[in-house]
Amino acid sequence: MKPHGPLITVTEVAKALSGPVPPVVLDVRWNLGTDTGQAEYLAGHVPGAVWVDLDHDLASPPGDGGRHPLPDPDVFQAAMRRVGVTADRAVVAYDGANGMAAARLWWLLTDGGKTDVAVMTGGYAAWVAAGLPTETGSVVAKSGDITLAPGQRPVANAEDVARHVREGGALWDVRAPERYRGDSETVDPVAGHIPGARNLPVGMFTGPKGFHSHDALRQVFAEVEPGDVMSCGSGVTAAAGILAAEAAGIRGVALYPGSWSEWIRHPSRPVATGPEPAGS
Repeated sequence: MKPHGPLITVTEVAKALSGPVPPVVLDVRWNLGTDTGQAEYLAGHVPGAVWVDLDHDLASPPGDGGRHPLPDPDVFQAAMRRVGVTADRAVVAYDGANGMAAARLWWLLTDGGKTDVAVMTGGYAAWVAAGLPTETGSVVAKSGDITLAPGQRPVANAEDVARHVREGGALWDVRAPERYRGDSETVDPVAGHIPGARNLPVGMFTGPKGFHSHDALRQVFAEVEPGDVMSCGSGVTAAAGILAAEAAGIRGVALYPGSWSEWIRHPSRPVATGPEPAGS
């Protein structure tokens, strides 16, 4: 299986699984603030899929880098070998439906140089809706041999972001509008957004049925350009924004891994509230 882009349908995955070299399938079901992902996986998953723990395998512990800092490269590589990722087999990642958690894994693997990675749009919900077979319980993978070289994708830190915006670059905040504006903040201790950031809500490019169509994504990302920076609450949803941008044909968008949860850890950094163009 050689993905033609970052997204793959459940039908294509089912066909690939019956092929001569089936992909490694990874279940990244995750819900912010809960630990229900593994229980959902055990109750039913794509046959052969191995569960990946976003909080432990795809992120470092919370701290100065925000709620979901990028994982230590050695820890991430060891996790990917444990779940069976190899150099010569493609990877399909999926989550419950919207693709946000799976996109984090996609971003990390492709940043490490593995190009044959795709997210199953619609996730497990779409697989079940299509009447495809499932299985329960845990799958233990044969150890993989992947060697990753992180740094293949553009990344921005807080100082980079401040300079980027100051110089007129676009920073896209994909959080929900009410969080962006600062009207309601239920996750982080400070409400608002990075001054100069523009809101591109996640609901505009993915939802309960997965990522939107190619044509819809092209419209949503019409103003996004290579070199722009993508931000969210902790760097997870921003990766989904980068995946959606690539599905629309736009490459080279940088990730701000710490995002809002890192930005606000330093009181000296300015905060804006209200709708665009507040603070710009």
